[in-house]
Amino acid sequence: MSNFFSPTAGRMAAAAALKTPPTIETFGVVGAGLMASQLGLLFADKLRIPVLLSDLSSERISAAMHRIHAHLDTQERRGRIQKGEAAEIAGLIRGTTDLSGFRNCDAVIEAVFEDHAVKRSVFKQLEEYVAPDALLLTNTSSLSVTGMARGLKQPERVLGFHFFNPVAVLPLVELVRTAFSSDAAFTSACNLAQDLGKTAIPVADAPGFVVNRLLTRLFSEILAEIDKGGDPVAVDRSLESWGLPMTPLQLIGYIGPTVQRHISETLHRAYPDRFARSASLGAVAAAGLHGFFDEDGKVLPAALIPPPEPHEVDQNRIQLRLRGALAQEAQLILDGGVVASWDDIDRCMILGANFPPGGLTRLLRI
Repeated sequence: MSNFFSPTAGRMAAAAALKTPPTIETFGVVGAGLMASQLGLLFADKLRIPVLLSDLSSERISAAMHRIHAHLDTQERRGRIQKGEAAEIAGLIRGTTDLSGFRNCDAVIEAVFEDHAVKRSVFKQLEEYVAPDALLLTNTSSLSVTGMARGLKQPERVLGFHFFNPVAVLPLVELVRTAFSSDAAFTSACNLAQDLGKTAIPVADAPGFVVNRLLTRLFSEILAEIDKGGDPVAVDRSLESWGLPMTPLQLIGYIGPTVQRHISETLHRAYPDRFARSASLGAVAAAGLHGFFDEDGKVLPAALIPPPEPHEVDQNRIQLRLRGALAQEAQLILDGGVVASWDDIDRCMILGANFPPGGLTRLLRI
């Protein structure tokens, strides 16, 4: 679409175009980190359309392309994709450091650093290049999608489209609609999720949405026990009977302490009475560590902040505390209209956090 149209004509064209779902034939991904690389690979593999990755440096682009090629080669070698498919899929993906390259993309998703100002800046820049009917999606895990859309020329085409790591495995997409979002944009995003083989669950635009809000409440309670003097290993093992795929501290290590600290800060600002700042998480993130434990499962020294009152870990007491906190948070999610039912919460936790069958409801009853 030509860029040489008047602002008025552009708004009229956008309004007309967004009455019907746009066809997605070319996809853009802003970012080239681990999550963005997974997204680019997913779009190319499942949609078999051209995908453009962008980042600030050619070095980051090269690293992303290397990860993608290595993954595809491994998949082909193990027989998980047909011979020749690795080259076919990889050939659909290219990188750039110039956002003007997104000019021909029908949809763009940002997967950059979890900072509201950074994400808003990305969308403001993208508006200068993409067609007025192109979808603008954000993979934010906790930030306000409405805030990102507000002030844009076409806020009606902005939606939250939150994937979970690993992208190829976990089937949930939290689909966040704002007060600005058009029916056509929402329908297009629903169709996109289906084409990707994902389950889109609509959620309201609230801090942390569903999965990260509940997981962060769990982390907040566990970290509070550690910060008050509970042995980190014993506290971390206190939920083993729940059959979760990872212990809380293992999951924080998988998410990344820095990322989780940002999510925790977002929820602390929104709900300071229930989401406390953790000194131990802050220390681990500030030290640039990948988690609380070393390769042998021992607690890293940087995570061992001096506790005010070291105490014995009572597994039953911790489980009771966690059940009460999670039940409270889930009910507040429902009361706030983030999702409509307990079934939605259970599906989110099973599909997005790999909870055992029965989801959160089962864990609250065992």
